[in-house]
Amino acid sequence: MGFTYRKSVNLGPFRVNLSKSGLGYSVGGRGFRVGTTARGKKYTSFSIPGTGVGYRKSGAGCLVLLAAVPVGIAATKLLLTS
Repeated sequence: MGFTYRKSVNLGPFRVNLSKSGLGYSVGGRGFRVGTTARGKKYTSFSIPGTGVGYRKSGAGCLVLLAAVPVGIAATKLLLTS
C-alpha cells in the first residue's frame, strides 16, 4: 500500500479537496454532498451524521439519491433529539 495525501478546505457549503490526483470539489451539507473527484468523476454521497454509516454512488445516475435526502434529514433529526 502506498502513501496518500488529502487536504480539504471548507468554504461554507463548498468543499475543495486537494490530493495527489489533483483538485476536486463538492457542495452540500451535513449528511448529503454532491461533487466531482480530482479525476473528473461525479459522485453523490449520503450519510447519517455521527454514526459513520454512509453511502457513496459514482457515475451516471448518481443524483437518484436526491429522493433519499428527506428521509435522511428526518432520521438525523430523530437521532439528534433522542
